[in-house]
Amino acid sequence: MKAYYDRRAPEYDDWYRGHGPWADRDAASWERELGELVAAIEALPVRTTLDAACGTGFLTAHLSGEVTALDQSRRMLDVARPRLPGVRLVVGDALDLPFQDGSFERVFSGHFYGHLEPGDGRRFLAEARRVADELVVVDAAQRHADVPEEWQERRLSDGSRWSVFKRFFTPERLLAELGGGEVLHEGHWFVMVRA
Repeated sequence: MKAYYDRRAPEYDDWYRGHGPWADRDAASWERELGELVAAIEALPVRTTLDAACGTGFLTAHLSGEVTALDQSRRMLDVARPRLPGVRLVVGDALDLPFQDGSFERVFSGHFYGHLEPGDGRRFLAEARRVADELVVVDAAQRHADVPEEWQERRLSDGSRWSVFKRFFTPERLLAELGGGEVLHEGHWFVMVRA
């Protein structure tokens, strides 16, 4: 997966912005809900936060307080750097976090958990709980998907093709996997929960 995200880094934000393969998506609905999601992230109480698997930092930029952003892809962090002044950037594995127990008050993760197969999902949750008491997860909503999980073929602008595991969630299903908590956003495209 690291190779895929390294190669996708320059075009990753096309998904958020509705460019390229996503240009035919319902832009008004997407933009409205993306704004609601951003508002929910900005409304989180100030905490020392680790954004695990931050990607390009698109969502990270809306976190308040002292933030550390971690990703396994240097190229993703290169894209993130200009939009995240004052944020500590760390190259590392979200399944083996390079931090001591209790290093943060919150772990935030956007569109990462839904790419993890069950064993890796359990590893991530154990690591998140080890380094922080609170976990906030943003991921893809089940409402716009025909299946709860699938292997997707993804094609990058360079023509390369990649097989990527993807899950979609109802807030209830996501909270059940995380061990309970509260729904912070429920929409057509996104879910956001706090455990």
